[in-house]
Amino acid sequence: MEWADGKKRCFWANPKNPLYVKYHDEEWGVPVHEDRKLFEMLLLESFQAGLSWESILNKRENFRRAFDGFDPEKVAAYGEEKMESLRQDAGIIRNRLKIRSAVGNAKVFLAIQKEWKTFDSYLWHWTEGRTIRETGQASSPLSDAISKDLKKRGMKFVGTTIIYSYLQAVGVIDSHEEGCFKEKVAKG
Repeated sequence: MEWADGKKRCFWANPKNPLYVKYHDEEWGVPVHEDRKLFEMLLLESFQAGLSWESILNKRENFRRAFDGFDPEKVAAYGEEKMESLRQDAGIIRNRLKIRSAVGNAKVFLAIQKEWKTFDSYLWHWTEGRTIRETGQASSPLSDAISKDLKKRGMKFVGTTIIYSYLQAVGVIDSHEEGCFKEKVAKG
């Protein structure tokens, strides 16, 4: 595919959607160590289950507004009234189970923070702080293990494929394709 700026990108980056191109170029695969950003991406990835990432990305600012800036403490405190208002919010994905799981997952996220001091410490301990380079996969032994652990702790919508996508999004796994201008950065 020819890009107007001459850069080659991963096949999935939609050149007609500037948000998607910016996400590919500036966020996807960049190591994240800030807990609120890690929670944001976990929440968004869980809402993506069964949908395209592009559809979630297009609603990201609506999610940010609806979920109090992705503050896990606030989300964990949501009661039935707040969850019902989220189910009425046309700007987000209004799936009842996903909304409920976001609240439950926030509680588990906070418990992991308490146990590990930060969610970052928990997440990156799986790879001893290193980024893993792999492409062409939808799951791996790493995503299997993290998914299993998160489920054991009580999280929902964290199957191995979702967790694999999450690990790619937050840079634990670098999956920029061969020839992508970001792949060269990852090698260098």
